[in-house]
Amino acid sequence: MNPFRPRAPRRASRLTAALATAGTLLVVAGCSSAAGSADADAKGLTTVTLALDWTPNTNHTGIYVAQRLGWFKKAGINLKIVPYGSTAPETLIANHKADFGISYQEGVTSARAAGQDITSVYAVTQKTDVTIAVSAKRDDIASPKDLDGKTYAGFGAPYEKPLLQSVIKNAGGKGDFKSITLNTSAYAALYAGKADFAMPMPTWEGLEAKLTGKPLKNFQLSDYGFPAIYSTLIASSDQYLKGNSATAKKFLAAVQRGYVYAADHPAKAADLLIAANKSVLTNTRLVKQSEQMLADSYYRAADGSVGTQSAERWQAFADFEYTSGLLSDANGKKLTAKPDTSTYFTDAYLPEQS
Repeated sequence: MNPFRPRAPRRASRLTAALATAGTLLVVAGCSSAAGSADADAKGLTTVTLALDWTPNTNHTGIYVAQRLGWFKKAGINLKIVPYGSTAPETLIANHKADFGISYQEGVTSARAAGQDITSVYAVTQKTDVTIAVSAKRDDIASPKDLDGKTYAGFGAPYEKPLLQSVIKNAGGKGDFKSITLNTSAYAALYAGKADFAMPMPTWEGLEAKLTGKPLKNFQLSDYGFPAIYSTLIASSDQYLKGNSATAKKFLAAVQRGYVYAADHPAKAADLLIAANKSVLTNTRLVKQSEQMLADSYYRAADGSVGTQSAERWQAFADFEYTSGLLSDANGKKLTAKPDTSTYFTDAYLPEQS
């Protein structure tokens, strides 16, 4: 599982796919709106496609709530949820094969820097949904500085090493550690002694670890100077947004209504999510605890708003990626100047916050 994309163990290869577009696209039947223009079905509803980033999980709750309660149809929208396949949502969006998709800040930043047509329009999680974690039994690790010389169980993504080095150094360490690639869950690797630390999601793997009797001790990235991250967001393309402004606003109004409901009624929202995905979400206890945690600490920003994004947060993370040499242009060459992220996101299609 990739730290910036919840429940996505293929994240590193998917990012590569998102940036290597020509000739490899998966064309999803009925997935795209021709020439960026919304289509209407036989009932007069406008068809909108949304590509998932992984199997349905609690990060998708607001979408399924709005769908189950009929809020998309009430807005005149026939929502088609595209299951995750072999092509990343970023690729489908940027090549106009999906109208919207579930993404994350690192994915959008890398793709946009490389000239891809993708823009974040909704922040699902307002708090960074990843931590540095060790087994709760490790009394010898009281701070990230104690990770020097230890072994990290990761996912092979290029941003992991500079991120961890930054946190460890800010905690007073040197940033020297070994790495292995995960082939199991983070907490299982830690308790099996295969590694000393990992970067799991507190709203999923952290809870799962606790429920299985293998609790984790967590270090928040922001406590050690690392920029806050939008771990889950909804993205679209400039082409779609400009050609379908009214539909985009109606779609996001329904999405926001769904996530506000989830924030205010986490137990009921969890039940709606489970009902829509019974064959996938079989651990109902985990789903309900995850939903409660998201409602308590992740869905709402500090000012109480839902879905909104910060220009400062987008620029701070892009600055980190640029300084770490992680951003490349459309020709695969490293950027020679920090990118201006003002076009990487927009709140213009959100309804006004009450």
